[in-house]
Amino acid sequence: MEIEVQDTYKEQALKQLQIDAEKIAKLIKVQMDNLTMPQCPLYEEVLDTQMYGLSREIDFAVKLGLVEQDKGREIISVLEKELNILHELYTNK
Repeated sequence: MEIEVQDTYKEQALKQLQIDAEKIAKLIKVQMDNLTMPQCPLYEEVLDTQMYGLSREIDFAVKLGLVEQDKGREIISVLEKELNILHELYTNK
């Protein structure tokens, strides 16, 4: 029974981290579409703050044993790739 509970916590932690990563991507997309350009300090500040926060969440989940470190790195890597694509799309408009 305890193993099942741990697995559920791990699944929930991973799901929440992925949701948070998606929120960051959406926030940056909205900012690029409506507010600022990627070269703007506000854009960079939001991006840096959000990415730092997500990395801290991942570190915490790894320390609790809820997420494997490789999976955490993968979440960050996928988000960075998505943000690079958004940046390229914006700058090629």
